[in-house]
Amino acid sequence: MSSQAGLDWRIDFKSLGQTIVPPLLGLILLVGVWSAISAATAGSIPTPLDTFQQAVSIFSDPFYRKGPNDQGVGWNILMSLERVAVGFGLAALVGIPAGFAIGRFEFLSRMFNPLISLLRPVSPLAWLPIGLLVFKGANPAAIWTIFICSIWPMIINTAVGVQRVPQDYMNVAKVLNLSEWKIVTKILFPSVLPYMLTGVRLAVGTAWLVIVAAEMLTGGVGIGFWVWDEWNNLNVKNIIIAIFVIGIVGLILEYALIKLATAFTFEEVKS
Repeated sequence: MSSQAGLDWRIDFKSLGQTIVPPLLGLILLVGVWSAISAATAGSIPTPLDTFQQAVSIFSDPFYRKGPNDQGVGWNILMSLERVAVGFGLAALVGIPAGFAIGRFEFLSRMFNPLISLLRPVSPLAWLPIGLLVFKGANPAAIWTIFICSIWPMIINTAVGVQRVPQDYMNVAKVLNLSEWKIVTKILFPSVLPYMLTGVRLAVGTAWLVIVAAEMLTGGVGIGFWVWDEWNNLNVKNIIIAIFVIGIVGLILEYALIKLATAFTFEEVKS
């Protein structure tokens, strides 16, 4: 019994080491390379220690307000997340039903596939001037940019999911003379859900990437504007902190959606 307990302890210790050691070594490597670059640039790039101390100072009061263009990093993150949520939500309201329709009806698929193939490769920021022209404001233009970059993964993955529903299911629905509503809710939706969640995950990741660049161009409050403002002030420490903040928030969004998606059996499809 004691021998088995010792074996289990060694197995757990090995598993723990495999979980912790590789990320820890990666972090040490990052800090080492960062320190070497800082030394090579004679301090133009701040050291990890100086950046950490600055981060502690910034996050000691992340929600201060000293004016419309001087707000804590917390407000900037929340504003960026709000834009992403609105743009992404609108894209989901349009893209998911459109994906169902395109996947369900061959005529619509033939009609819209060329348009999607034409517009999907366009850089999302290329749509920003159109948004500024149409909406006459930086905030709705940024939301428009999020909308247009988020909609394609949801349309494509949802449509592919509908098209991959086994034909036997559709034959049974035809035999039972089910209405289109019941076909969608009872057959298509459960089968397509994993594909749809994959599209949602891809769309959220893309939206978070794009909002930073869009805010750099439009200004106002947001994490992208904060990065640009700190560059204008030549505050490299805050820029590096913003890079880590953007990465951490994106990682949290990605992890949350992966946990949601892994609750279902799904297959990766094209984005």
